[in-house]
Amino acid sequence: MTLHAPVNKIIPFSLVDGPGSRCSVFLQGCNIACAYCHNPETQQLCVSCGTCVEQCPAGALTLQHGHVRWNKAVCVQCDTCIHVCMHRASPKVECLTPNEVAEVVCSYQPFIRGVTVSGGECMLHPEWLREFFSLCRAAGLGTLIDSNGCVDFSTHEDLLAVTDGVMLDVKAWDSEVFRKLTSGDVNVVKHNLAFLAEREKIQELRIVVVPGWNDPEATIAGIAKALGERTANTTLKLIKFRCFGVVGELANASSPTDQRMAELSEMAHDFGFTDVQLR
Repeated sequence: MTLHAPVNKIIPFSLVDGPGSRCSVFLQGCNIACAYCHNPETQQLCVSCGTCVEQCPAGALTLQHGHVRWNKAVCVQCDTCIHVCMHRASPKVECLTPNEVAEVVCSYQPFIRGVTVSGGECMLHPEWLREFFSLCRAAGLGTLIDSNGCVDFSTHEDLLAVTDGVMLDVKAWDSEVFRKLTSGDVNVVKHNLAFLAEREKIQELRIVVVPGWNDPEATIAGIAKALGERTANTTLKLIKFRCFGVVGELANASSPTDQRMAELSEMAHDFGFTDVQLR
């Protein structure tokens, strides 16, 4: 059976999705709904309601046999379809095979050193990822997963065998805080944190600091306790919340101050992290 995955977009060159210059592949669909999501249009698959078809200024969208069709050649990338969608989806999604995406990614060599797959949540397509990463590795490219941690990695050892590392978001530590922020279960994330650390598959850990919405102090302390002696060798990124692209309750929320971020960085160092990066 040929595998397909919904691909939202492919960014040829990125310097923020892992070490060096990398190609970033974003898959459509997510298993949680973060209140501060900066790409809410990646959360759901298009339901073909037709709203975007009526408002597309370029005529790049049509409704055929009950499904929205996107004409990539006509599209002017104005994102009107994304702005008018009430379902946190995008009609500009292509269902592609691992071979099709690998062909695109490998065409950027020798200007990239690897590929990072994100989302949405790319771990909703583990078999597709395994095949795609196998192709990339055969071409000499490194492979990273960018994940919210809400899919159990321990059931996908075959995927990890062809994965260099995981960029893991730890959005909160307290169960209720995590549920309010994401609608998900933090216990899965904690399990993955311990499992991936044991397998030495953590590329970096990330905490987005959202004033009044999450618990960065508790998260830093919880991660450090879970990692133990591995804390010193783990990269921790503390990311300042910014409201760009956010919809809903946090659309106009404030960012944490530089002083607040510096205090959290100092706290992380006190807990044993030696590589703390502020973004």
